[in-house]
Amino acid sequence: MKVDVDATLLEAVKALAEPLRLRIVQLLAAEELCVCHLVEELDVPQPLVSHHLRVLRDARLVESSKYRYWTYYRLRTEPLEAAGRELVSLASAAPSNGEQRRPCC
Repeated sequence: MKVDVDATLLEAVKALAEPLRLRIVQLLAAEELCVCHLVEELDVPQPLVSHHLRVLRDARLVESSKYRYWTYYRLRTEPLEAAGRELVSLASAAPSNGEQRRPCC
């Protein structure tokens, strides 16, 4: 069975399915933050935050930049918006109860 799924959408959904990563994305939606801000806000160890940021970077949902001695992270809106559009499209296309029901054998 072959499943044809856009790799970018799949990466984004997989990355956002983890509660702590979703919370990081929610925090970054408001402002750019460094790891120390996220550790303080989330009350979790720094290596855990760094791991989740790496997963989000690999999924192209966040990017980083240096500012003085610190690395700040910000949300990349384009991939997030593209995933959102695809999910909204799926929800819009779904038939209501009883519509487009495939007959059984």
